[in-house]
Amino acid sequence: MPSASWTVRVGDQAVSAAFDAATTGKATATFLCAHGAGGNMNDRGVLAISAEMRRRGLDVVRFNFPYSERKSRRPDPMPSLQQCIVAVADYAREAIGGTRWFIGGRSMGGRAASMLAADGFACDGLLLLAYPLHPAGQPAKLRDAHLPSIKLPTLCLNGTNDALCRRDLMNAVVERLRPNWTMHWLEGADHSFHVTKASGRTNADVMDEIGASTAAWIASLENRATRD
Repeated sequence: MPSASWTVRVGDQAVSAAFDAATTGKATATFLCAHGAGGNMNDRGVLAISAEMRRRGLDVVRFNFPYSERKSRRPDPMPSLQQCIVAVADYAREAIGGTRWFIGGRSMGGRAASMLAADGFACDGLLLLAYPLHPAGQPAKLRDAHLPSIKLPTLCLNGTNDALCRRDLMNAVVERLRPNWTMHWLEGADHSFHVTKASGRTNADVMDEIGASTAAWIASLENRATRD
């Protein structure tokens, strides 16, 4: 299926969405990618993730939450964010047809998807990009209560310099999670997956690591399913 633009109903509202076809030919899966609190479906971070995933053999569905569609800076309540993800997922599945599905996204969008996963949302896995474990500067306010309930295969990628995910705190949380949770640390990266020149790495290096680790993780799930 070629790339396409969609309008999706979410309750009494409508949001924009886009289907970005894999650039490798036939896709191995589809990734429904939700944006972060300060972004939208066309922001630089989401487009970079989409491009990287597409070259790794994934189709990508990007979309706006209702507040970003209205060009508001104030995010919708969490139940509304989750409702939007479900609506876009239902629309995309109908439009694309049978495929393996992974939900997730950047920061707040990934958190909303993780809460759906904890409630039993049906898909093949959860891909979290810069999970916001706590507000910046408030490490005591952990957003981890629902994480132990997630049964889906999960890949979580965070930078070691992420102000919203202190490494020692996340590692302590991961110890309490199911073995289906895979934690991948991106050395030197911040919440936007940027690195400093002093790190000896580039932003492109980080994005390549995100793509490679995601592709390897999905391949491992395929291999496991074949063995089972």
